[in-house]
This record gives sequence, C-alpha cells and structure tokens, in this order.
Amino acid sequence: MQEKNLSEASEFFLLGFQSSKILNISIFCLFLMVYCGTICGNLLIITLVSTSKTLHTPMYFFISQLSVSDILLTTDIVPKFLHIVLNNGGTISITGCITQFYFFSTSEVLECFLLTVMSYDRYVAICSPLRYTSIMTSACCVIMAAVCWVVAFLISLIYSLTISMLTFCEPNIIDHFFCDLVPLIEIACSDTYAIELEVYIVCLLVMFIPFTIIISYVKIIASILRFQSKISRRKAFSTCSSHLIVVSIFYFTILIVYFFPKGQTFNLSKVLSLLYTVFTPLINPIIYSLRNKEIKKSLQEIINKSAAIAL
Repeated sequence: MQEKNLSEASEFFLLGFQSSKILNISIFCLFLMVYCGTICGNLLIITLVSTSKTLHTPMYFFISQLSVSDILLTTDIVPKFLHIVLNNGGTISITGCITQFYFFSTSEVLECFLLTVMSYDRYVAICSPLRYTSIMTSACCVIMAAVCWVVAFLISLIYSLTISMLTFCEPNIIDHFFCDLVPLIEIACSDTYAIELEVYIVCLLVMFIPFTIIISYVKIIASILRFQSKISRRKAFSTCSSHLIVVSIFYFTILIVYFFPKGQTFNLSKVLSLLYTVFTPLINPIIYSLRNKEIKKSLQEIINKSAAIAL
C-alpha cells in the first residue's frame, strides 16, 4: 500500500533559497535583469551572425548555435526560478520536473559538444590554414551542428526516461531551485542503479571531451609559438582567447558541482549551479562581443544603418 502511494505522487516542492521577503524581492529583480540581458545578448549574437556577411564563417556559425543553447538553458530554468523566489518555494509536477531536466541536460550536453567542435575549428584554422576552407565547409559545419543537437537530445531522452521510471519518496521535497539529477536521485526510494550507471558512462564521455579540447589547444599554442611575426601570434591568440575563457568557466563549474559534490553544502551547490545555469549564458555573449572586433564592427554597422533610416 505504501509503495502504491509513493508511486502515485504527482508533484515535487522546490525549496529554492529560503530567505526573507525583502531579500527574495532583491534576488527576483537581479535575476529578472540577468534573464532579460541574457535573452537580448544572445539574440543579438544570432541576429548579427545571420545578417552580417562578414560573420558568415564556421566560427561565428558555432557561436550562434551556442547562443541558441544558452537561450534554451536560461528559459528552461529562470522563469520557474523567479516564481520560486517570489513564493519562497514552489511546486512542480513530476512531468514538469522531468521535462525541465530534459531541456536542461540537453542544453548542457549540447554546450559540451559545441565547445569541442569550436576547438576543432580553431585547431584547423591555425594548424592547417591552407586546408581550412576545404575542411570546414558550410555543409560540414551544418552536419557537425546537427550531430551535436541530435546526440544531446538522445542522451537527455535516455536520462529522462530512466528517471521517469523511478519511484520518489514522500514528502517529495527537492532542496534546489530546479530539477537537477543529483537531488532527484537522492529523493528516489526505488533502485537507482540504472540511472547511476548512465551517469558514470556519460561522465566518462564528459571527461574525454575536455581532454580533446586540451590536446587541441596544446597543438594550437605550439603552432602559434612557431609564428615568426609577433602580430600574427597576437592575432592568433586573440581568436582563441574568447573560446578558451568560455570553456574554462563552463567546465570549472561543471566539474565542481558534479564531480566533487560530497564536500558541498546544499546552499553552495545551489550557488555554483547558478553560475552555469544563469550567469554563464549571460557571460558568453559578453565575452564573444567584447573581445571580438568583427562582432563589434558588425554591430556598429547595424547601428549606423538604423540611425540613417531613422533620420
């Protein structure tokens, strides 16, 4: 009878950040501004890459794909988070929770693959510049992006289907601000062996991805150091620096949250989760726009055209 009641639970309660009403209102205003800035910044990147002919290159194509992923991630997490902050907690149906986790994991896995593809693009551009246009063709870029999306959706689907078969214990309270994998496993009272096995397999894959990025950048740096001209070296480093910063921020927070979770308090885990679910999608377009002359030039051209039309 008890097992039947557990399996018929229809919702979870997300605790979020339990604090005073004044602090919650302040947090709400802050993250509402962050969310608006994230959407506007990433839409701006997508618009610039789509409309400016100078940005019709493989690197900017993958940057625009990363912006789509960031919009998906922040839209999946932040609206519900804002509701939870205002109400000092909130309920979510089991179906809604699994759906939220599905799109969250899709965007995270997708970003892992996109960052890897972008590092390969930089590797070919710097280490084999004469073959770059023949290797990184438009068709090749579209295929690689499509593979990233399809694999991300499939991996997340497998995760989500496995989680949907778990039985969750009462009172179904999740001490987090969104439906993440670790809190869901912790409140499950049925056997979690299958989902834990899937986690280990994907973790091995995720560990392999940054390893390939490191190898790419070791070869890239070695090639750059062989350049005779200081100007060429500086230009080559500048084209890689933005991507390297984004990779470092993303994997640093992911590794701390998912690979070293035992020494963390719930509050620390939630704060670290905010970094890669809320702030990283905001930081990415800022890094790529502020450190990229071509994007700034394209933005200036659009501003000038808009001003000319207005006049």
